[in-house]
Amino acid sequence: MSKALGFDLSTVEPEEGAPAPEKVLDGDPRFLTWNLEDAGNGLHAGVWQSTPGTWRVSYDEWEYFSILEGHSILTEEGGEPVHLRAGDRMIIQPGFNGIWQVVETTRKDYVVRF
Repeated sequence: MSKALGFDLSTVEPEEGAPAPEKVLDGDPRFLTWNLEDAGNGLHAGVWQSTPGTWRVSYDEWEYFSILEGHSILTEEGGEPVHLRAGDRMIIQPGFNGIWQVVETTRKDYVVRF
């Protein structure tokens, strides 16, 4: 069995979602999430996409992501806005609280550890 996994998003059924209504500050953001790996030890990887909108975020998990397309602005409470575009990468630590604003439909790949 191969230890490397390739994937084709067209063969994976995405899950639909949205932020909790009480967290939405503007718009009607909708998510698609292609879950590609669940290692069974709290480690998950995949691709996430959101349509425009703004909502509050609060992270209990650790996440690394890379923006594949679109434009988002992530602002930590008390911090400066960070504009995220294709090619930008970020690590979010547990305890992060702030606002995620999708300006243009954004797609990212991610690895999350719970």
